[in-house]
Order: sequence, then structure tokens, then C-alpha cells
Amino acid sequence: MALHDNFELANQRAKALEGAIPKAVSAHYDRNNGHIVIRLSSRLIVSFSPRDAQGLENADPSQLEEIEISPSGFGIHFPRLDADLYVPGLLEGFLGSKKWMAARLGQIGGQSRSKAKKAASRANGRLGGRPKKAARG
Repeated sequence: MALHDNFELANQRAKALEGAIPKAVSAHYDRNNGHIVIRLSSRLIVSFSPRDAQGLENADPSQLEEIEISPSGFGIHFPRLDADLYVPGLLEGFLGSKKWMAARLGQIGGQSRSKAKKAASRANGRLGGRPKKAARG
């Protein structure tokens, strides 16, 4: 019975989303600009680089050619990669899981070349640099 209750709750959440969140009505990979393009039921068009989306970041253009839209319109599936994106998440700016997004943001921050970062690096270097790791014994 609990499984049936969970199914019903999921159906109720989906119905609530239907009226509030635009759905994907079409999606394709645009080879000219290297972006995934999703047209929504609200007539908004969302476009992003595959390298910025979890599961698509290392894809070849040929793997991005086939895109399926879920029956609800809330999911985008790339069969050649077995990768999925959630449309409501895309609209909130999430191109992957929280863990994946945090790692990407950390990677981008680590590549920063700001004056403040350079100054902090120089100051750290004057103090002897990064502390040595303790030897394990």
C-alpha cells in the first residue's frame, strides 16, 4: 500500500508542476554554436553549452544529435549518453546535481587569476607556502 501512496503523491506533485512550470516542447543540438536548445511551452528558448551540463560535458557532437523529451515535458534524455536533465532544474540554473555543481564551481574558482588571489598566493609563499602533509607511519 505504501508504494501506491508514493505513486499517488508523485502524481499530485506532477499535476501541481504542470500549471506552474513550462514544459519542453522541442529540443535539439545546434552544431553551429555548439549549444543544446530547448523550446518551452511558455515560448521561452533555453540554450546552454553541453560542457556545462552533468553527463554531457565530455560528449561528442554526434552523441548530442538525438534528444528525447519525456511525456511530462519535464525531462530531456540523451539516449546515446544515457544522460537526463530536469527542465525545472534547468530553469533554476542547475545543470547537474548539487555535488557536481559544487565541484564545477570550485574548479572555476581554482582557475581564477584575480589580483586578490595573486596577492594571497605571494603572501602565502612568503610564509613558507602550503604546510607539508604529516608523514603517516
